[in-house]
Amino acid sequence: MKLDPKRDARRLAMIGFAALVSAFNINSFVGSAGLFPGGFSGLALLLQDIFEKYLGVVPPYTLVNLLLNAIPAAIAFRFIGKKFALLSCTYLLLSSVLVDFIPKVALPYDSLLLGVFGGIIGGFAIGICLNADATSGGTDFLSIFASERYGVDTFNYVLAGNVVMLCVAGMLFGWERSLYSIIYQFASTQMIHMMFTRYQKQTLFIVTEQPEKVYKVIRENTHHGATLFKGEGLYEQAERTMLYSVVSRAEARALVRMVREADPRAFINSIRTQSLTGRFYQRPND
Repeated sequence: MKLDPKRDARRLAMIGFAALVSAFNINSFVGSAGLFPGGFSGLALLLQDIFEKYLGVVPPYTLVNLLLNAIPAAIAFRFIGKKFALLSCTYLLLSSVLVDFIPKVALPYDSLLLGVFGGIIGGFAIGICLNADATSGGTDFLSIFASERYGVDTFNYVLAGNVVMLCVAGMLFGWERSLYSIIYQFASTQMIHMMFTRYQKQTLFIVTEQPEKVYKVIRENTHHGATLFKGEGLYEQAERTMLYSVVSRAEARALVRMVREADPRAFINSIRTQSLTGRFYQRPND
């Protein structure tokens, strides 16, 4: 586990801020509307409600959330990355403790608005955490593991799993809370999709007169390969070369800028890739 003091300090600061935002969201938007935010944090809140309804006690959120995340954290430590797992556990501990200690804020009761804006804020917190190369735990551990293993974006599958959990909550505590919670989950998932693009793919078609120079930029900055096609530009009746490469969406914007710097005359077509099979380099988590 290699240490990088400057980068690690920045990641810890992002994780601390994300934990604070998440805890505030749970104690305000989520708590005011009685929502279940999905994932293991939502499951922890659901278990608290079950214990309160059937046993008359409310276990601390920190205890329930950490117990639920124990096995996924071990999987992340073993298969994803040690520093990644440790930073994720730091987020889990901070956010859980803050939920228990930050005062609850009662907001005007409009479940639809609280669900939408609570989902946006919750997704924003998770997006910050993911961009710090960590995760908010629980189902995110499992989705990152699946994305690393199979190279697919799995957050929509997580949404489907959360819907199943919310159906159980609906049967126990009423369907209104669960239906608004699904709206919360949808808003949260869309926010995460917008902020975290590592597992989304982008295909680049680059028509250039300097293929070796452009490929060097691709290789050195993304570690991805490229395929060269030779053809003829019909407008000028001149020979042209085209490079075909697939990169992550997180890399695509910066890479297009660097290609334009290497060859100002390059013609670049960037297309979102829905499905990909075959070998694709994925930067490992630390």
